[in-house]
Amino acid sequence: MRSEGIEPNAIVYNPIIDALGEAGKFKEALGMMEHFLVLESGPTISTYNSLVKGYCKAGDLVGASKILKMMISRGCVPTPTTYNYFFRYFSKFGKIEEGMNLYTKMIESGYTPDRLTFHLLLKMLCDEGRLDLAVQVSKEMRSRGLDMDLATSTMLIHLLCNLHKFKEAFAEFEDMIRRGLVPQYLTFQRMNDELRKQGMTEMAHKLCNMMSSVPHSTNLPNTYVRERDASHARRKSIIQKAEAMSDLLKTCSDPRELAKYRSSPENVVSRANQLVEDIKRKANIQ
Repeated sequence: MRSEGIEPNAIVYNPIIDALGEAGKFKEALGMMEHFLVLESGPTISTYNSLVKGYCKAGDLVGASKILKMMISRGCVPTPTTYNYFFRYFSKFGKIEEGMNLYTKMIESGYTPDRLTFHLLLKMLCDEGRLDLAVQVSKEMRSRGLDMDLATSTMLIHLLCNLHKFKEAFAEFEDMIRRGLVPQYLTFQRMNDELRKQGMTEMAHKLCNMMSSVPHSTNLPNTYVRERDASHARRKSIIQKAEAMSDLLKTCSDPRELAKYRSSPENVVSRANQLVEDIKRKANIQ
């Protein structure tokens, strides 16, 4: 290029540095950065973000932090995208303390989080069951003019249900409908099931009315169907074992015989039935 009188610029360097960072070849990427630094145009925000992304993807937060300090020292202001690479790592590995510390520093330094920032923080907090912090972050999100979207509202509702805070989950569900968001059918189905299990039938009825008031799909993920089938099979198996053991206790008065079946609960049905048949045969012989 130089032989043709064309000086390399960001359009040339940025894709190369991005590819090297993605591949974890940081020595080569930093070498390209050094060449870029001597040019009049110099690295751009995209250049630094590519390196931050690469280091975070590789789990090297020290390297990513060095790039962050480098860009600030050179007068390049980090964007929410820059910080979101860190938050993506923290969310993936449940690093709550590190994530919240960075979020606090980001706010104190005058940087503005975007919708993705809050999404990543809420995902991390909901996955780790930290309702207190999740509610705090959701309030801060709203205070900055960013309404909870379908993904963040869904995560919060599922967390509330997992913690048996059904009234709060119902209020969030109701707020989604009010804001024009259609909850996923899976979210509705799980809430409806849980409310009925808890005997909260009036609330379940209101939930059904709300869901029927908006157009929605009734498809459920295959995993949810399999989970329900597996749960039904487990309950059926437990009932069968209980009934078999009840029959066993009615017909057998020898504690030594009963002790044989205590150690093998998976075979209790067949063994109990066999013992009942043995007792019947003995009775007929006598």
